[in-house]
Amino acid sequence: MLSSADPVKLFQDFSTLDLVSSGRAEIMVGRGAFTESFSLFGVEMADYDDLFDEKLALLLKIRAAERVTWSGRFRAPLRNQPVYPRPVQDPLPVWVGGTPRSAARAGAAGLPLAIGIIAGDVRRFAPLIDLYRQSWDRAGHVTTDRHIGINSHGFVADSAENAVEATYPAFVAALRSLMRLPASQVPTKHQYALELEPSGAFVAGSPEQVAEKILFQQQLFGNDRFLMQMSVDTMPHAEVLRSIELFGTKVAPLVRARARAEAS
Repeated sequence: MLSSADPVKLFQDFSTLDLVSSGRAEIMVGRGAFTESFSLFGVEMADYDDLFDEKLALLLKIRAAERVTWSGRFRAPLRNQPVYPRPVQDPLPVWVGGTPRSAARAGAAGLPLAIGIIAGDVRRFAPLIDLYRQSWDRAGHVTTDRHIGINSHGFVADSAENAVEATYPAFVAALRSLMRLPASQVPTKHQYALELEPSGAFVAGSPEQVAEKILFQQQLFGNDRFLMQMSVDTMPHAEVLRSIELFGTKVAPLVRARARAEAS
């Protein structure tokens, strides 16, 4: 969460990761769903938006040059300050995600947009994509450089029923530990399974079902990236590994084949 992080340290950490991984690191910044870190780092919630704007601007300035001269409201100024290490990638990718204001911010800055879809009808996120594209076009950026990523929870199993059986206990445990929800407010297994419908947020089921859902979202959003988080809370490691295997060997080929067919 960029609003409570130091852009200099963030850039240094990801540059190190980029060097170690031979140019595979990316930064994804957002305002964040949890606010506990504000009090931890002595940051005022009233400054939420201003903090994000200022720190994103500083992060992009550090990304653009080895030496930085900068001043702002929320940290000490930098005067011809060298920032090392430098990453393999130039520039180091920075994705922005979150609120409608963040979508507009990403479009205006010419940065790729990452939308996190956790629950509910995915179609309600379409206006964020429209806002991003409108802001991008108004800023006059090159359209071919525009990228949209969808980030969702998901799981690949032999069937939708197996996917629900495998993930529902971990989902409930996460809600109770992270959200402090009482049992009466935790969705039932039936309600949870409804998220597997085409417009639902949970991208899970058999390889064919998962591929169809990814393609459904691609038609809806026009995104060129999809990221799946497969493990929430207490998922058994062996089951997560099996899901990864099915995603790589079954889901990805199905999605790519459909994409090639539609492009020809």
